[in-house]
Amino acid sequence: MNIIKAHNLACPIDGLQLEPHEKQLVCENGHVFDIARQGYVNLLPVQHKRTKHPGDSKEMVLARAQFLNSGIYEPIAKKLTELVSSQVIEDTETCFMDAGCGEGYYFDGLFDFLRDKRGDNILSFIGLDISKDAIVQASKRNKQISWVVGTNRQPPVAAESVDIIICLFGFLSIEGFSKVLKSGGKIILVDPGPEHLKELREIIYPQIKNPEQPNSAQMELTGFSPVKTERLQFKTNITGNQQVNHLLVMTPHFYRASKEGREAACKLDNLNITVDVIFRVFEKI
Repeated sequence: MNIIKAHNLACPIDGLQLEPHEKQLVCENGHVFDIARQGYVNLLPVQHKRTKHPGDSKEMVLARAQFLNSGIYEPIAKKLTELVSSQVIEDTETCFMDAGCGEGYYFDGLFDFLRDKRGDNILSFIGLDISKDAIVQASKRNKQISWVVGTNRQPPVAAESVDIIICLFGFLSIEGFSKVLKSGGKIILVDPGPEHLKELREIIYPQIKNPEQPNSAQMELTGFSPVKTERLQFKTNITGNQQVNHLLVMTPHFYRASKEGREAACKLDNLNITVDVIFRVFEKI
């Protein structure tokens, strides 16, 4: 496979194509965005922010990086890579966007797999996240991926220029994704199943509720047709108090749990967990 830098980033202010100029990206109207020394670009204007520091905190990002780097969730990464690669058409130019890429673990794994695969495809990769801390961490993994601070609601990407969007445990924006996807492009959604981390939830909540599953309206996704649904389940053991704490801090459960629940989980040195993940593929009509 042939890897190129993404050339379809768009100005978040007027939507015009961004072109590289020295250490900046510039549009025809003169809007300028600096490329940070780590290699990423911040395309999240103040008017698109709902808080001063949107997205995951630095603490959550670092905890997730430590946890994922241990390989505990590697089966999820392998299944994702399998699904994405099966949707790539041979001998074409393909642009991938990870919408809500976090610190880049899954997208970097996909990149490595496709880079080493035989074929004449031309591939480009855009990792998008609203958290600057997440993008800073992601930019340390891979310099060939275009890491961008931006929002799924208004991806700073040219209209109908992306072939495959991955949204893994992230915020689904049908309108935003539809705008940047080509006709026939794919969305691959990855969401927690009803059994996901049930053992942890039993500890931190007085009464556990299964994760909300997409309802029929969401499953249909206006303007998209369903292609396939697959489920991955496995059990694993987390050893060491530090890793248990990383798992807790990297999830929204840390902020939703009661004080007593958090304290109980933070004392654990060992935890058996169920991983339950649902993969859904949709095609833009």
